[in-house]
Amino acid sequence: MAGFKLKVTPEMESLTQVCVENSKMDPSLYGKYDVKRGLRDVNGKGVLAGLTQISSICSTDVVDGKTVPCEGRLYYRGYDIHELTQGFLREQRFGFEEVTYLLLFGKLPDEKELADFKVLLAGQRSLPKNFVRDVIMKAPTKDMMNTLSRSVLTLYAYDHNADDTSLPNVLRQCLNLISVFPMLSVYSYQAYNHYIKGKSLYIHNPDPKLSVAENILLMLRPDMQYTQLEATILDLALVLHMEHGGGNNSTFTTHVVTSSGTDTYSAVAAALGSLKGPKHGGANIKVVQMFKDMKKQVKDWTDEEEVGAYLRALLHKEAFDKKGLIYGMGHAVYSISDPRAEIFKGFVQKLAHEKGKDKDFALYSMVEQLAPKIIGEERHIYKGVSANVDFYSGFVYSMLDLPTELFTPMFAIARIVGWSAHRMEELINMDKIIRPAYKTVKAEEVYLPLEDR
Repeated sequence: MAGFKLKVTPEMESLTQVCVENSKMDPSLYGKYDVKRGLRDVNGKGVLAGLTQISSICSTDVVDGKTVPCEGRLYYRGYDIHELTQGFLREQRFGFEEVTYLLLFGKLPDEKELADFKVLLAGQRSLPKNFVRDVIMKAPTKDMMNTLSRSVLTLYAYDHNADDTSLPNVLRQCLNLISVFPMLSVYSYQAYNHYIKGKSLYIHNPDPKLSVAENILLMLRPDMQYTQLEATILDLALVLHMEHGGGNNSTFTTHVVTSSGTDTYSAVAAALGSLKGPKHGGANIKVVQMFKDMKKQVKDWTDEEEVGAYLRALLHKEAFDKKGLIYGMGHAVYSISDPRAEIFKGFVQKLAHEKGKDKDFALYSMVEQLAPKIIGEERHIYKGVSANVDFYSGFVYSMLDLPTELFTPMFAIARIVGWSAHRMEELINMDKIIRPAYKTVKAEEVYLPLEDR
């Protein structure tokens, strides 16, 4: 059978125009009815859309009654991310499993609880019989996020209690998804690499004695070899991407979809669809592509004037993708600094040295220093600009030889932990608060009055 093809016909173009003509909204109405377009207002301030105890973000302090920007702070269940990461890094331990326990259960585990939890996760780290052959190997695509979503939805068919939203059952489902996301992601890439790119096929089983980060590298690489530093930095990346407040797009999606009473697989698939968007989960890919173009255009990577000229060309829509953006700079909440980027940077330098990429790291550091100043000169901005976590994460993934197709799935492997914690939180509080609130919503609060339609 010929390939599945659908062409955009002239008739489709004509119907699209009819749709556009009858679907335009007067922009002034958003202000008139105080409707936010997304989770930020026009000044970039977050819209209060719910309550959560799982994580919090701080980018301002109140000084003498005035709100002023401060160094960015991120808290997981009340623990500062700097202190949290320093705890396991100082003791040369992997942190993914420990922080997963913290986000799900609201407290740090003791030694026995952590050991038992690792055994529990390892026991969940398996897929149904023939799942890899019958689901992942069938119809592979270049988009790992779509393949990941399809795999998650298919797991529904293998779960005899898929629709049971009791808390113990949802926790079981979440722990299973946290455990198998690395397998689903890496195996999906291996299928794509073999069936579409024509490369050799490698399907390595995870080792129950190893951490999540170690198993990702083991399953991905043909020789299953990796260094301690590589595994440590990947583990740190996963922890830093694991959770970021309840107001980010995919986490908000998790809360909204969960509130309908749907099953865990549908809720996670919805979150994956949100994360796939380039404005959410794909930013680090853009950073890597931008630097690749920069290296071609800039002859002397050590010349601040030449690098600065390229950055200005980016802002003037004269370089790279001509979108007028310096990718990896700026954040919707943080202004002075992104704590995740600050934590990451020192380890990025170590990995760059191990990989012989010192010149590349120096270029990244130069751009990090120059970009805020140049953006301030070229743009009218309401708050400061600093490097965000995506600025360095793509560089790290490249040095770890992770294919770009896996950049966003790596984000998903981390963020499934946060989604799981938020799904549990929504279910725990839904009956007490959310459902009665729905009964009080009036039609005129949901729909535009007739005269404004």
